[in-house]
Amino acid sequence: MQDVIAIILGGGRGERLYPLTKLRAKPALPLAGKYRFIDIPVSNCINSEILKIFVLTQFNSASLNRHVSTTYGFSPFMKGFVEVLAAQQTTDSPEWFQGTADAVRKILWVIEPQKENNLLILAGDHLYRMDYRLFMKAHHETNADVSIAVIPVAESHASNFGLMKIDSSGHVVEFKEKPTGEALASMQVDTSSLGFVDASTWGTSFLASMGIYIFKREVIADLLKRYPQHDDFGKQLIPEAIKDFRVQSYIFRGYWEDIGTIEAFYRANLALVKQPNPAFSFYDEKFPIYTRPRFLPPSKILNTRIEQSMISDGCIIRSAKIINSIIGVRTRIEKNSHLENVLMMGADFYESDQEREIDLNKNLPAIGIGENSTIRDAIIDKNARIGHNVKIINKSKRQLADSEKEGYCIRNGITIIIKNAIIPDNTVI
Repeated sequence: MQDVIAIILGGGRGERLYPLTKLRAKPALPLAGKYRFIDIPVSNCINSEILKIFVLTQFNSASLNRHVSTTYGFSPFMKGFVEVLAAQQTTDSPEWFQGTADAVRKILWVIEPQKENNLLILAGDHLYRMDYRLFMKAHHETNADVSIAVIPVAESHASNFGLMKIDSSGHVVEFKEKPTGEALASMQVDTSSLGFVDASTWGTSFLASMGIYIFKREVIADLLKRYPQHDDFGKQLIPEAIKDFRVQSYIFRGYWEDIGTIEAFYRANLALVKQPNPAFSFYDEKFPIYTRPRFLPPSKILNTRIEQSMISDGCIIRSAKIINSIIGVRTRIEKNSHLENVLMMGADFYESDQEREIDLNKNLPAIGIGENSTIRDAIIDKNARIGHNVKIINKSKRQLADSEKEGYCIRNGITIIIKNAIIPDNTVI
């Protein structure tokens, strides 16, 4: 594993995750109340003994850069690092990153002093736990030039992915990016023959790329130089690689979720509180997920009913009712409030009792949730101020609404309270 460099792609504008990506990059999105999505691939790398990691950023990257720099400071004796590489204009390349492949093309000169012969390309907005050592072992044993991690998907979701066909040895013989219609039908495979005994029960019939690749260094350098007009791995570079190089599949048999939409983000988070065993769990001592140590006090929970929920560090909750929800760090919830199916991201800082009193005297709600408020089926972004007697229940059952000036949006029926929003007393949404 000392012969591998990991490159984590920070992603594009994240338009489908707006307004959560209004002020942050996709990998900086909070996860499970205390983590961020970038913690997933970085932790997978550390647990897999890959200690040279580059994170490529471009859009709204300030919070992501801050999180990475304050979280992953390796010992100088380890010869490892997690280094942020922001998109930059140079005399040779005056444009920003144009796609996944172009991002790697533009930073190859930066990693050139590193002597490792294999590049592991990862996305920063996926939820999964993978031991890359097994992936790397398969890459070596098959003598692959390029290896692609793949997962079986149902037909209803297949058109959202790059799909492939493989032969009996796992060699990729065909690849199509997000096909539809007849092109989609032509990519159907018998996944039951690959050892997925339960495939027929949930309609799996396609092999999808997870956007996780291993390239031999000389191969990726050759491809990026040979096809300077190709900016994306899935759409362009992988189909070209199949023509001239040995491209191998690596079938992943664990949980994996691509967090590309508001609904996927919301569902993936709330799935963590499902009992008894969620599909993805943070409770794994041998393969932990790391994040920034905040040194917060234990949460103080007074006379509160909590069912099937996760409460993060540093919270103060008084006489509330919380069901099937995730409560982020430093959250304050006042008495007689009721939360159900709520993802609450918490706060970046504490307000003292004096500051909260000053806010209230100015008719400004304090950070957190005020008394006698009811919230259902919602995402509460960081530092939101929700007053007393507020009802966030999507009263009109709308699937879509844009009310940013009023501090909220609705996507897929999920109400989103925007970061730093102020929701006055007695508001009904």
